Amino acid sequence: MQPSLFSQNASSYLGPHGEPPLSRTGFIILSIIMAIFTGPAIILNATVIIVSLMHKQLRQPLNYALVNMAVADLGTAMTGGVLSVVNNALGYFSLGRTGCVMEGFAVSLCGITSLCTVALIAVERMFVVCKPLGQITFQKKHAVGGIALSWLWSFTWNLPPLFGWGRYELEGVGTSCAPDWHGRDPHNVSYILAYFAVCFAAPFAIILASYTKLMWTLHQVSKMACLEGGAVAKGEMKVASMVVLMVMTFLISWLPYAGLAMIVVYNPEVDIHPLVGTVPVYLAKSSTVYNPIIYIYLNKQFRKFAVPFLLCGKEPSLEDEVSETTVETSTSKVSPA
Repeated sequence: MQPSLFSQNASSYLGPHGEPPLSRTGFIILSIIMAIFTGPAIILNATVIIVSLMHKQLRQPLNYALVNMAVADLGTAMTGGVLSVVNNALGYFSLGRTGCVMEGFAVSLCGITSLCTVALIAVERMFVVCKPLGQITFQKKHAVGGIALSWLWSFTWNLPPLFGWGRYELEGVGTSCAPDWHGRDPHNVSYILAYFAVCFAAPFAIILASYTKLMWTLHQVSKMACLEGGAVAKGEMKVASMVVLMVMTFLISWLPYAGLAMIVVYNPEVDIHPLVGTVPVYLAKSSTVYNPIIYIYLNKQFRKFAVPFLLCGKEPSLEDEVSETTVETSTSKVSPA
């Protein structure tokens, strides 16, 4: 088995050629970058959770997944984000081998739960708009079941490294930990391949299939009738732009990480500088900022309560209130063609 990358003294972690992975200035820059992502992520996701607890109007089944994503992203920011800021400021991973395993498990658990919740939101929207099962109402039990499944799925696939199938190791410049996609041991490689398939490829396929079905339904309806002076067409364009935005941010956040892992698995001899290996890690962690902005703060219902909370009670501009209401009313009336 390949020897662990984690030495007894974490500060002695070196790059592939024995040199320090970054200069002191480089570590400080990385710490500042992570702080820029982590601070807003904690504030935005915590705000979503707080306003959901404060206002009963937000505690509806269709919003459960949004709050679950905020919880998972907050967990990622509080563990992986804060620790990355501290460890980069120090210039090494400060928590030892046990801390590496704990951080790797916690960040992966929350990160994959958030990723699965993105897929869950896509499925929920498709079922509500397209009604593939007829007039079945989306209820609390469906929402809770989906959330439980996202956590169970993530827990199931992040637990094996604790028992020998795969492992958690230092990654990138050696200031954070994650599933070890550098290891060449057959057990480790098989785990990474399975992890890629069920924790990235499968959710992405679900997202594409769900939003494709949703867009097709909206397109068929907009061709059949021009409701309320073109409101359906406007609704279709609004949903289309949101779908493109969500899919693109998903790919930007997760594809580089998954892609680099697969490159290393299929070509173990490839020489990747630690800094290059760190960029995909930070892109994945940056999703904790993108997610609440795209899925929640662009949601009129959440924005109505969250923005005044962030502004200490000041009301935001209501310039587009009427047009937004018209679009939302029209899309809520969509049924299968």
